[in-house]
Amino acid sequence: MVSPHAEQVDAETFSWLVESRMIDDPAELDRYREAHYGWLGARTYPYASRDMLRLVTDWCVWLFAFDDAFCESDRRAAEIARALPQLLAVLDEDAGSRVRVEAPFACALLDIMCRVRDAGSADQLDRWRTVTKDYLYAQVWEAANREDAVIPTYGDYIFMRRRTGAMLTVFALIDLATGHPLTTDEWRHRDLRAITDSANDVVVWDNDLLSYAKERRGVNAPNNLVNVLVRHLHRSIQQSMDEIGRMRDAAVTRMVALRAGLDALGSPAVSAYVRGLEHWISGSVAYSLTSSRYTKAWQDLVLTPDHAERS
Repeated sequence: MVSPHAEQVDAETFSWLVESRMIDDPAELDRYREAHYGWLGARTYPYASRDMLRLVTDWCVWLFAFDDAFCESDRRAAEIARALPQLLAVLDEDAGSRVRVEAPFACALLDIMCRVRDAGSADQLDRWRTVTKDYLYAQVWEAANREDAVIPTYGDYIFMRRRTGAMLTVFALIDLATGHPLTTDEWRHRDLRAITDSANDVVVWDNDLLSYAKERRGVNAPNNLVNVLVRHLHRSIQQSMDEIGRMRDAAVTRMVALRAGLDALGSPAVSAYVRGLEHWISGSVAYSLTSSRYTKAWQDLVLTPDHAERS
Protein backbone atom coordinates (compact mmCIF):
# COMPACT_ATOMS: atom_id res chain seq x y z
CA MET A 1 0.00 0.00 0.00
CA VAL A 2 1.50 3.33 -1.11
CA SER A 3 0.12 6.86 -0.77
CA PRO A 4 -0.99 8.50 -4.02
CA HIS A 5 0.86 11.64 -2.86
CA ALA A 6 4.29 9.96 -2.92
CA GLU A 7 5.90 11.79 -5.84
CA GLN A 8 4.61 15.22 -4.88
CA VAL A 9 5.68 14.85 -1.26
CA ASP A 10 9.05 13.47 -2.28
CA ALA A 11 9.77 16.60 -4.33
CA GLU A 12 8.43 18.99 -1.69
CA THR A 13 10.33 17.35 1.15
CA PHE A 14 13.58 17.52 -0.79
CA SER A 15 12.99 21.23 -1.42
CA TRP A 16 12.33 21.69 2.30
CA LEU A 17 15.62 19.92 3.10
CA VAL A 18 17.56 22.18 0.71
CA GLU A 19 15.98 25.32 2.17
CA SER A 20 16.67 24.14 5.73
CA ARG A 21 20.46 24.09 5.12
CA MET A 22 20.81 21.01 7.35
CA ILE A 23 22.69 19.42 4.46
CA ASP A 24 24.77 21.83 2.39
CA ASP A 25 27.22 19.56 0.57
CA PRO A 26 26.08 19.20 -3.08
CA ALA A 27 27.17 15.56 -3.31
CA GLU A 28 25.33 14.71 -0.10
CA LEU A 29 22.21 16.49 -1.36
CA ASP A 30 22.38 14.39 -4.51
CA ARG A 31 22.40 11.26 -2.34
CA TYR A 32 19.30 12.52 -0.54
CA ARG A 33 17.56 13.22 -3.83
CA GLU A 34 18.38 9.71 -5.07
CA ALA A 35 17.13 8.13 -1.83
CA HIS A 36 13.55 9.39 -2.49
CA TYR A 37 12.55 9.68 1.15
CA GLY A 38 9.06 10.69 0.12
CA TRP A 39 8.46 7.05 -0.71
CA LEU A 40 9.36 6.07 2.85
CA GLY A 41 6.58 8.28 4.16
CA ALA A 42 4.24 7.08 1.43
CA ARG A 43 4.80 3.45 2.44
CA THR A 44 4.77 3.90 6.21
CA TYR A 45 1.84 6.37 6.39
CA PRO A 46 -0.12 5.40 3.24
CA TYR A 47 -3.41 6.49 4.84
CA ALA A 48 -2.27 10.06 5.61
CA SER A 49 -3.60 13.18 3.90
CA ARG A 50 -1.17 15.07 1.68
CA ASP A 51 -0.44 17.70 4.34
CA MET A 52 0.07 15.10 7.05
CA LEU A 53 2.25 13.02 4.74
CA ARG A 54 4.44 16.10 4.21
CA LEU A 55 4.76 16.59 7.95
CA VAL A 56 5.71 13.00 8.80
CA THR A 57 8.07 12.74 5.80
CA ASP A 58 9.78 16.02 6.65
CA TRP A 59 10.28 14.67 10.17
CA CYS A 60 11.78 11.44 8.84
CA VAL A 61 14.19 13.45 6.70
CA TRP A 62 15.15 15.60 9.71
CA LEU A 63 16.00 12.37 11.54
CA PHE A 64 18.05 11.03 8.63
CA ALA A 65 19.91 14.33 8.30
CA PHE A 66 20.62 14.46 12.02
CA ASP A 67 21.75 10.84 11.92
CA ASP A 68 24.15 11.52 9.06
CA ALA A 69 25.53 14.72 10.58
CA PHE A 70 25.83 13.61 14.19
CA CYS A 71 25.48 9.82 14.43
CA GLU A 72 27.10 8.39 11.29
CA SER A 73 30.11 10.60 11.81
CA ASP A 74 33.10 10.90 14.10
CA ARG A 75 31.39 13.51 16.25
CA ARG A 76 32.41 13.14 19.88
CA ALA A 77 29.83 12.72 22.61
CA ALA A 78 30.72 16.16 23.98
CA GLU A 79 30.05 17.77 20.58
CA ILE A 80 26.58 16.25 20.43
CA ALA A 81 25.89 17.22 24.03
CA ARG A 82 26.82 20.83 23.26
CA ALA A 83 24.38 20.82 20.32
CA LEU A 84 21.47 19.82 22.55
CA PRO A 85 20.58 23.12 24.30
CA GLN A 86 19.11 24.79 21.20
CA LEU A 87 17.22 21.63 20.22
CA LEU A 88 15.84 21.13 23.73
CA ALA A 89 14.95 24.82 23.97
CA VAL A 90 12.85 24.38 20.83
CA LEU A 91 11.09 21.34 22.29
CA ASP A 92 10.44 23.18 25.57
CA GLU A 93 8.95 26.20 23.84
CA ASP A 94 5.55 27.32 25.14
CA ALA A 95 2.71 27.98 22.73
CA GLY A 96 2.80 31.72 23.32
CA SER A 97 6.51 32.22 22.83
CA ARG A 98 9.00 31.90 20.00
CA VAL A 99 12.47 30.73 20.93
CA ARG A 100 15.28 32.33 18.93
CA VAL A 101 17.41 29.76 17.17
CA GLU A 102 20.07 30.01 14.49
CA ALA A 103 21.44 26.50 13.94
CA PRO A 104 19.84 24.86 10.86
CA PHE A 105 18.80 21.71 12.74
CA ALA A 106 17.16 23.75 15.49
CA CYS A 107 15.33 25.95 12.97
CA ALA A 108 14.04 22.92 11.09
CA LEU A 109 13.01 21.25 14.35
CA LEU A 110 11.09 24.40 15.33
CA ASP A 111 9.25 24.27 12.01
CA ILE A 112 8.31 20.63 12.56
CA MET A 113 7.19 21.22 16.14
CA CYS A 114 4.97 24.15 15.19
CA ARG A 115 3.30 22.01 12.53
CA VAL A 116 2.74 19.17 15.01
CA ARG A 117 1.24 21.69 17.42
CA ASP A 118 -1.07 23.11 14.76
CA ALA A 119 -2.21 19.67 13.57
CA GLY A 120 -2.82 17.94 16.90
CA SER A 121 -3.80 18.30 20.51
CA ALA A 122 -1.62 19.35 23.44
CA ASP A 123 -1.41 15.69 24.50
CA GLN A 124 -0.22 14.60 21.06
CA LEU A 125 2.39 17.34 20.99
CA ASP A 126 3.66 16.43 24.47
CA ARG A 127 3.97 12.74 23.55
CA TRP A 128 6.06 13.60 20.51
CA ARG A 129 8.21 16.11 22.40
CA THR A 130 8.90 13.64 25.22
CA VAL A 131 10.11 10.80 22.99
CA THR A 132 12.08 13.21 20.80
CA LYS A 133 14.00 14.37 23.86
CA ASP A 134 14.72 10.74 24.75
CA TYR A 135 16.01 10.21 21.22
CA LEU A 136 18.36 13.20 21.45
CA TYR A 137 19.76 12.18 24.84
CA ALA A 138 20.31 8.64 23.54
CA GLN A 139 22.54 9.96 20.76
CA VAL A 140 25.10 11.01 23.37
CA TRP A 141 25.24 7.38 24.58
CA GLU A 142 25.76 6.17 21.02
CA ALA A 143 28.49 8.72 20.44
CA ALA A 144 30.27 7.60 23.62
CA ASN A 145 30.29 4.04 22.26
CA ARG A 146 31.79 5.23 18.98
CA GLU A 147 34.34 7.46 20.69
CA ASP A 148 35.64 4.68 22.95
CA ALA A 149 35.10 1.86 20.41
CA VAL A 150 32.83 0.14 22.93
CA ILE A 151 30.36 -2.46 21.71
CA PRO A 152 27.54 -2.27 24.28
CA THR A 153 26.27 -5.32 26.12
CA TYR A 154 23.26 -7.13 24.73
CA GLY A 155 20.96 -5.89 27.49
CA ASP A 156 22.11 -2.28 27.23
CA TYR A 157 21.80 -2.34 23.46
CA ILE A 158 18.26 -3.74 23.37
CA PHE A 159 17.15 -1.16 25.94
CA MET A 160 18.82 1.83 24.29
CA ARG A 161 18.05 0.85 20.68
CA ARG A 162 14.38 1.56 21.38
CA ARG A 163 15.48 5.15 21.92
CA THR A 164 18.38 5.63 19.49
CA GLY A 165 16.30 4.32 16.57
CA ALA A 166 13.84 7.26 16.82
CA MET A 167 10.91 4.96 16.13
CA LEU A 168 8.96 6.20 19.12
CA THR A 169 9.11 9.69 17.60
CA VAL A 170 7.51 8.52 14.35
CA PHE A 171 5.05 6.23 16.11
CA ALA A 172 3.93 9.24 18.17
CA LEU A 173 2.72 10.84 14.92
CA ILE A 174 0.61 7.86 13.83
CA ASP A 175 -2.60 8.95 15.55
CA LEU A 176 -2.02 12.45 14.19
CA ALA A 177 -1.82 11.02 10.67
CA THR A 178 -4.82 8.69 11.07
CA GLY A 179 -7.07 11.50 12.31
CA HIS A 180 -8.13 9.29 15.24
CA PRO A 181 -6.38 10.67 18.34
CA LEU A 182 -5.70 8.26 21.17
CA THR A 183 -6.98 9.23 24.59
CA THR A 184 -4.49 9.50 27.44
CA ASP A 185 -5.75 6.22 28.89
CA GLU A 186 -5.44 4.49 25.53
CA TRP A 187 -1.90 5.79 25.03
CA ARG A 188 -0.92 4.50 28.46
CA HIS A 189 -2.71 1.15 28.13
CA ARG A 190 -0.34 -1.65 29.07
CA ASP A 191 -0.98 -3.68 25.92
CA LEU A 192 -0.64 -0.64 23.66
CA ARG A 193 2.74 0.13 25.21
CA ALA A 194 3.77 -3.52 24.78
CA ILE A 195 2.75 -3.71 21.13
CA THR A 196 4.55 -0.41 20.51
CA ASP A 197 7.73 -1.80 22.05
CA SER A 198 7.51 -4.95 19.93
CA ALA A 199 6.93 -2.95 16.74
CA ASN A 200 9.84 -0.72 17.68
CA ASP A 201 12.07 -3.78 18.11
CA VAL A 202 11.06 -5.22 14.74
CA VAL A 203 11.79 -2.03 12.82
CA VAL A 204 15.14 -1.25 14.46
CA TRP A 205 16.36 -4.85 14.22
CA ASP A 206 15.35 -4.89 10.56
CA ASN A 207 17.31 -1.68 10.16
CA ASP A 208 20.38 -3.18 11.83
CA LEU A 209 20.29 -6.01 9.30
CA LEU A 210 19.55 -3.81 6.30
CA SER A 211 22.16 -1.22 7.21
CA TYR A 212 24.87 -3.69 8.23
CA ALA A 213 26.69 -3.41 4.91
CA LYS A 214 26.76 0.37 5.31
CA GLU A 215 27.81 0.30 8.97
CA ARG A 216 30.01 -2.78 9.26
CA ARG A 217 33.26 -0.84 9.01
CA GLY A 218 32.01 2.68 9.64
CA VAL A 219 32.36 4.78 12.75
CA ASN A 220 28.99 3.58 14.01
CA ALA A 221 29.85 -0.13 13.76
CA PRO A 222 29.69 -0.62 17.58
CA ASN A 223 26.02 0.38 17.54
CA ASN A 224 24.67 -2.47 15.44
CA LEU A 225 22.96 -5.57 16.83
CA VAL A 226 24.92 -7.87 14.51
CA ASN A 227 28.20 -6.73 16.06
CA VAL A 228 26.72 -6.85 19.57
CA LEU A 229 25.85 -10.53 19.09
CA VAL A 230 29.20 -11.31 17.48
CA ARG A 231 31.10 -9.76 20.38
CA HIS A 232 29.06 -10.74 23.43
CA LEU A 233 27.38 -14.01 22.35
CA HIS A 234 30.40 -15.19 20.38
CA ARG A 235 28.44 -15.80 17.17
CA SER A 236 29.61 -15.55 13.59
CA ILE A 237 28.15 -12.79 11.44
CA GLN A 238 25.76 -15.22 9.76
CA GLN A 239 24.73 -16.80 13.06
CA SER A 240 24.09 -13.33 14.47
CA MET A 241 21.90 -12.40 11.50
CA ASP A 242 19.98 -15.67 11.87
CA GLU A 243 19.47 -14.96 15.57
CA ILE A 244 18.11 -11.50 14.80
CA GLY A 245 15.67 -13.16 12.40
CA ARG A 246 14.42 -15.40 15.20
CA MET A 247 14.15 -12.43 17.57
CA ARG A 248 12.14 -10.58 14.94
CA ASP A 249 9.76 -13.51 14.47
CA ALA A 250 9.17 -13.68 18.23
CA ALA A 251 8.41 -9.95 18.37
CA VAL A 252 5.91 -10.25 15.51
CA THR A 253 4.26 -13.18 17.31
CA ARG A 254 3.89 -11.00 20.41
CA MET A 255 2.27 -8.30 18.30
CA VAL A 256 -0.27 -10.72 16.87
CA ALA A 257 -1.18 -11.94 20.37
CA LEU A 258 -1.50 -8.40 21.72
CA ARG A 259 -3.59 -7.20 18.80
CA ALA A 260 -6.42 -9.60 19.65
CA GLY A 261 -6.84 -8.01 23.07
CA LEU A 262 -6.54 -4.48 21.73
CA ASP A 263 -9.16 -5.13 19.04
CA ALA A 264 -11.51 -6.21 21.83
CA LEU A 265 -11.39 -2.67 23.23
CA GLY A 266 -13.55 -1.57 20.29
CA SER A 267 -11.67 1.72 19.90
CA PRO A 268 -11.32 3.07 16.33
CA ALA A 269 -8.28 5.09 17.46
CA VAL A 270 -6.52 2.05 18.93
CA SER A 271 -7.28 -0.06 15.86
CA ALA A 272 -6.00 2.67 13.55
CA TYR A 273 -2.84 3.05 15.63
CA VAL A 274 -2.09 -0.67 15.55
CA ARG A 275 -2.58 -0.72 11.78
CA GLY A 276 -0.19 2.23 11.64
CA LEU A 277 2.45 0.18 13.46
CA GLU A 278 1.95 -2.63 10.96
CA HIS A 279 2.30 -0.23 8.04
CA TRP A 280 5.58 0.98 9.53
CA ILE A 281 6.99 -2.55 9.71
CA SER A 282 6.05 -3.55 6.17
CA GLY A 283 6.61 -0.11 4.66
CA SER A 284 10.07 0.42 6.10
CA VAL A 285 11.27 -2.95 4.76
CA ALA A 286 9.75 -2.31 1.33
CA TYR A 287 11.38 1.11 1.19
CA SER A 288 14.77 -0.04 2.44
CA LEU A 289 14.99 -2.83 -0.13
CA THR A 290 14.71 -0.27 -2.94
CA SER A 291 16.43 2.80 -1.45
CA SER A 292 19.94 3.76 -2.49
CA ARG A 293 20.62 4.63 1.17
CA TYR A 294 20.88 0.88 1.83
CA THR A 295 21.15 -0.96 -1.50
CA LYS A 296 24.33 0.82 -2.66
CA ALA A 297 26.34 -0.50 0.29
CA TRP A 298 25.14 -4.05 -0.27
CA GLN A 299 26.02 -3.85 -3.96
CA ASP A 300 29.52 -2.67 -3.07
CA LEU A 301 29.88 -5.50 -0.54
CA VAL A 302 28.92 -8.11 -3.14
CA LEU A 303 31.32 -6.66 -5.68
CA THR A 304 34.23 -6.49 -3.22
CA PRO A 305 33.54 -9.21 -0.64
CA ASP A 306 35.64 -9.47 2.47
CA HIS A 307 36.03 -13.20 2.98
CA ALA A 308 37.02 -12.73 6.60
CA GLU A 309 33.59 -11.29 7.32
CA ARG A 310 31.74 -14.23 5.83
CA SER A 311 32.71 -16.67 8.58
